[in-house]
Amino acid sequence: MTVHQRESQSTAELVQQASDQVSRLIKDEMRLARAEVVGKGRQARTGAALFGGTGVMAFLGAAALVACAIIALAIPWPAWLAALVVGAALLILAGIMGAIGKNRVKGAMPPKPTQAVNGVKSDIDAVRTGVTEGRAHR
Repeated sequence: MTVHQRESQSTAELVQQASDQVSRLIKDEMRLARAEVVGKGRQARTGAALFGGTGVMAFLGAAALVACAIIALAIPWPAWLAALVVGAALLILAGIMGAIGKNRVKGAMPPKPTQAVNGVKSDIDAVRTGVTEGRAHR
């Protein structure tokens, strides 16, 4: 659109164009916010799954320690020592998985769309700058 065409447009047409552009901008920002929240939800789901794995590993560790106690009573020393080592290793693994799961869930919280919010702030600043420059050229 040339400068001459812009000058020949009525105020109502210009207001309508601005309204359409603002509406399109808001819709685009909402799509971005929705996509960002979905991504953070996936990350939280992965962290929660790791917490579930932590429970399984802790249960298996406890079962191995129970087996260790049984073996310690029934068989010579090396067998229960082996069961003790396995049980301790499973509990250590559970601790590592729990720490990773906690970090994943923490990284996804709070599930607010920070990129979309920053985009809207940037858009508002651009509009303010445009309005200020428009007033300066009068």
